[in-house]
Parts: sequence; C-alpha cells; structure tokens
Amino acid sequence: MKIKVLVAAHKQFPMPDDSVYLPVLVGAVKNYKPGIDYQRDDAGKNISAKNPYYNELTGIYWAWKNLKDVDAVGLVHYRRYFYVSKPHDLDHVAKGADYEHFLADHDVIVPKKRNYYIESNYDHYVHAHPAEPLDKTREIISADYPDYLPAFDMMMKRRSAHMFNMFVMKKEQFNDYCEFIFSVLSKLEGQIDISSYSVQDQRVYGYISERLMDVWLYTTKQNYTEMTWSQLGGEKKIKKGINLIKRKLGIGKKQTHF
Repeated sequence: MKIKVLVAAHKQFPMPDDSVYLPVLVGAVKNYKPGIDYQRDDAGKNISAKNPYYNELTGIYWAWKNLKDVDAVGLVHYRRYFYVSKPHDLDHVAKGADYEHFLADHDVIVPKKRNYYIESNYDHYVHAHPAEPLDKTREIISADYPDYLPAFDMMMKRRSAHMFNMFVMKKEQFNDYCEFIFSVLSKLEGQIDISSYSVQDQRVYGYISERLMDVWLYTTKQNYTEMTWSQLGGEKKIKKGINLIKRKLGIGKKQTHF
C-alpha cells in the first residue's frame, strides 16, 4: 500500500526520516524562503493564498487536487504526530508500516478524542471564537446537507471530538471527506464577513473544519480507528485548563493556541 502522510509546516523544522512522510510548506505563496526544500502547497491547483484563514487545509486541498498514485493520504503537523510507542519524540513517530497495519482493517485513522469535560463542543468553540461562523455552518448543513445535520447537532452537544484535522485515510474516503468539507467551507465563505475578526479568529475555516471531521465520520459511518497522538515538547496542560475555565467564565482574553 502506498501511503503519503503530509507534515504541514509553515517554516523549516526537523522532520521524520520515514519515507511515508511528505513535508508540505503550507501557505507557501507567502511563507516560502530560499532553502526550504518542502513540497509547496502553491503548486498545481491550490488555495495556498487562503492559508491565513484555512490553516493546514491548504495542504489538504493541494493533496486532494494534485497528489496522484497513492492508496492512502494523511496529515499531521510539524509538532504533532501519531505514535504507537513511547517516547513521544521525533525519532519514534508512527512509521509507514504502522499506518499500513491499521489500514489493513480500517479505512480511516483519526487521533484519540480530545475531552473538554466541563463544556460541550459548541460551548468550547463559542467561548473562544465568534459564534456566527459555527451557527451559520449549521444553517448551511441544514439547508444543503440535511443528512449530516443529526451528526452535527450530536457533536455540538458532546464534550469530546477528534480534533486537529489529523488523519490517515484510504484514497476513496479522503476524496469523499474533502468533497464534503471544502463544499461546506466554500458556502460558509460566501455567507460571513471576517474582515473585522482578529488574526487568530480569521483562521475560522480551519477551526470549523475540525468540528466537521466527526460530522462526516459518523454520518458516512466510516470504519475508523484511533491512534495515540502527542505534541513535540509536550502540551501546557495546566495553562490550557486554566484558560479553558477563564474562557467559560468570560474572564480575560480569549486564548486558544499557546
């Protein structure tokens, strides 16, 4: 099985040495600097210029439109990877053989769920970002993708989700997933005005897509499995927890990425 797992990066950074990984410079139309020898997301058919709003989705879009002759496609981040064993460092990220093992019995691999415990997925989003894009997404799904609405409403009430736009999928599933998310986001672009949003909140389409992963996963009844994920250098879990509580109580600045 030929598998390619994109490693989304916006700058030069140490990369895994397994050939399954394909470093991709996202937002390359602006982020490229001489010496960065990564696949650029502004090659071929692309939306590289939308990277400030779409995050790593510009790399996913590039793969959807341009990556040929592969049996499965995935995406991880330059500091966030899948693992099958410890330690969780760059030398021990999941290998091509690990992905092939999981895909022998499943069509989709996603990261283990992130749990929010004290609030729903909807509350977690609106306590950190403007509510309009998420509410408008529901309107779009209700009107144009009604089969997906039950899963959307269910996910908004849950307190856990498969996050980060991380996955490995067989090509057929990858194509179906991309058709869904980019269709929804294209409609959303035409119905909201983000010009007054902060730089962080203008990344809205990347944030919304994280919430659409499980909507697609459950509606289409994918045969999926979960893999352990970890962030290089670890997560600032205490700080994340404190900020989660502060956002819920409406205290201080909305901070979601640190």
